[in-house]
Amino acid sequence: MSAGCLRRGRDDQHLASLDPLDSLSLRVCMLTRTCTSLYSSATTTARRSLARTPLVRSPSSPLPSVIASRFSATPLIFQHTSRTLTTHSRSLAPMAGEHGAHEGESKAAAGNKQDITAWASKDGQFRRQVSTFRDKIEVGGKYPPEEGRYMLYVSLACPWAHRTLIVRKLKGLEKFIDVAVVHAHMGALGWSFYPPVRDQDGGWPKTQGEVGEPDGLAEVTGDPLYKSKFLRELYFRVDPDYSGRFTVPVLWDKKTESIVNNESSEIIRFMNSEFNSLLDEEHAKVDLYPEALRSEIDDQNKWVYDTVNNGVYRSGFATTQQAYEDNVVPLFKSLDRLEKMLEGKQFIAGDQLTEADVRLYTTIIRFDPVYYSHFKTNIGTIRHRYPNLNAWQKRLYWQNDAFKSTTNFDHIKRHYFESHPQINPTRVVPVGPQPHIEHL
Repeated sequence: MSAGCLRRGRDDQHLASLDPLDSLSLRVCMLTRTCTSLYSSATTTARRSLARTPLVRSPSSPLPSVIASRFSATPLIFQHTSRTLTTHSRSLAPMAGEHGAHEGESKAAAGNKQDITAWASKDGQFRRQVSTFRDKIEVGGKYPPEEGRYMLYVSLACPWAHRTLIVRKLKGLEKFIDVAVVHAHMGALGWSFYPPVRDQDGGWPKTQGEVGEPDGLAEVTGDPLYKSKFLRELYFRVDPDYSGRFTVPVLWDKKTESIVNNESSEIIRFMNSEFNSLLDEEHAKVDLYPEALRSEIDDQNKWVYDTVNNGVYRSGFATTQQAYEDNVVPLFKSLDRLEKMLEGKQFIAGDQLTEADVRLYTTIIRFDPVYYSHFKTNIGTIRHRYPNLNAWQKRLYWQNDAFKSTTNFDHIKRHYFESHPQINPTRVVPVGPQPHIEHL
């Protein structure tokens, strides 16, 4: 006799010994528990199946309330498939969704909250979330270096995604890693490959859950692999139950249709080393993390990240005066420190270009055009307060195409000033500073 039969026999004996009313109550509880277990199992099976399969869904077919509440502002994305799904499976499956914040923005954005408190904790401090996908490209590993295998999804506005574009160019990885670029505007549902729908007067919609036609913003590519409308569709393609942040950069593996990594600091590390055997001599010898400088680079990365890369966000998204001052003051102390470090030097660490320069550049190049006004980091500009730091960023921009060609001031300014109505309600994009970066 099976263990299940023995267990049911013991349960029946126990029920027979109870008061009739108690016995009935217990039987109802057991039946409810069994039904719940069966429904949970069916739901899990359906979701796992749909994680690998695009859906066809009738626009009139309603979502279950538990799913509809999560995706209440999500336009349905219709995709065709040669595989037929059961009606039950379709009703359980969340649609491929929409949303995304770049790595520098909090998970709160996924909740479609519009006021500034969505970006901060109760004490008014901005809290950065941890990236989720942490695999890597490596020789002999799960994701080996191969020509044409990978796609890098980025925003040209995002400083964290910008790091990966610079390293891709420096290492000559163009034929190994393709690039897809989202639109600069990030609405309530996050990064999209299309601009938002405007109202009849050309103004901004009250809700930003729909997307319009391409508006001619240069370098926006759309999603060449899946024709997605929103970046979050990629995350739900991997995991329909994903509840983390929908960020850029996303390094995507075309072969397994999975996310390799969405943490920029890790992506640039394996970009630097794991393709060398496939590169020409000129690009293979480029080493942005040389062994002799690793200790110095790691030390500088830590305090630069805490007080500068992240410091501008902590200042800009602070919701109390104290939280703002607690972050803007250390930010400028670190800029003062960097100014002294660069006296008589060309680079941040040692006497060569390293990842320390790359990681700092993507914040400094945005400082005067955006952070100074938008994030209220207005104790001083880079160009007027920090001559050494200003000369450093000008050299990188004007003398190295990997920096200049990946820096898009139009995307940068439109993203910040249009995407944060809690900070800039009018969404007016400033014309200045002119020029965005001074000439050498």
